[in-house]
Amino acid sequence: MHFKKPEQWRRTLYIMWAAQFITMMGMSLVVPFLPFYIQTLGVTSPDEVARWSGYVFSGPFFISFFLTPIWGLLGDRYGRRIMVIRAVFGLAISQALIGLSQSVEMLFLFRMLQGALSGFIAAALALVASSTPREHAGYALGLLQTASASGGVIGPLIGGSLADTIGYRPLFYVVASLCTIAGILILRYVKEPPREHDKSIESQSLARNLRSAFESPPIRAALVLIFLSQVALLVVQPVFALYVESLEPATTRIATLAGAIFSMTGVFMVFSSPWWGKRNDSKSYKKNLTIAISGAAVSCFAQGFVIHAYQLLVLRAAQGFCLGGILPALYSYVSKHSPPSRRGGIIGIASSASVLANVIGPISGGYVGAATGLRGNFFVTGALFLLPSCT
Repeated sequence: MHFKKPEQWRRTLYIMWAAQFITMMGMSLVVPFLPFYIQTLGVTSPDEVARWSGYVFSGPFFISFFLTPIWGLLGDRYGRRIMVIRAVFGLAISQALIGLSQSVEMLFLFRMLQGALSGFIAAALALVASSTPREHAGYALGLLQTASASGGVIGPLIGGSLADTIGYRPLFYVVASLCTIAGILILRYVKEPPREHDKSIESQSLARNLRSAFESPPIRAALVLIFLSQVALLVVQPVFALYVESLEPATTRIATLAGAIFSMTGVFMVFSSPWWGKRNDSKSYKKNLTIAISGAAVSCFAQGFVIHAYQLLVLRAAQGFCLGGILPALYSYVSKHSPPSRRGGIIGIASSASVLANVIGPISGGYVGAATGLRGNFFVTGALFLLPSCT
């Protein structure tokens, strides 16, 4: 029986999905356990562990915020595929070095190196966007989003079991190996479509990309929405386990319960992102975004009123379904409104907006929880989602 080979853009999409899933699963294997790894490096005071955890978590995001648009610019000049390869092998090298850390200062330094060398998601988005026919862009970017979401759900589950079995340090070598496998897949199977020679590429700069992005009303609006939606998503993160504990104080396995409830959002994002992507290819982006953002706002508000933890399961599922229609749609929208010669650089700027939210969101969430109580975080999150849906 003869099987027809998939079109090149589909082949690129499927391989990039597999590579992104492997990479994101690997990264999420270790992130929840960084505070425990810090303790193995000789930091024993709870206050010092908390302080260094903040530095170690935030450090890569600060560096990525500044460098991701530059990597995107270089991708436009020299090829998006080479930027993906650079990012994934950069992750592999940095994770191996983190595993070799002998002090918390070395750990922080190598995490900063990770932030400098990475940018994998932005590079993957730019490559898939440039390889996919315009009429299929929504579906492709929606499907790619499921790789990050599903990897983020599965990674901590596997990571917890591995950490209990082999310890924390070997986890980083496992992640380095997974990133290397992803890089080999890309090297072997992914090809970048030939690009037409454009003399304007040679004169591009970060300043011109920023001006092009912020002078375009559609792209400017999308950047604001990406930032606000990511901040809203992360405001709840620092207090979610505490909120579940306050609802079920008698539960002994509170970490398992909180993890299961929290993961419902990622699970439903995995299923909903391709569905939203296909809708965006055939219907109005603005209408779909309004529905998705409004639904996310309502589900977040409702979580602040629950009286039992099991009620969060349904609401987190609804939130995940709606979130699947937000970020993929926004990145697809940015891609469609970006000049082809600047697409990588502008997607890099959009990714930087998301990275900045990764810094601001959790920090803001801690202050909001302390000032208003745990339920207040959900009301603030709902308001942040509702704000753009009302404009």
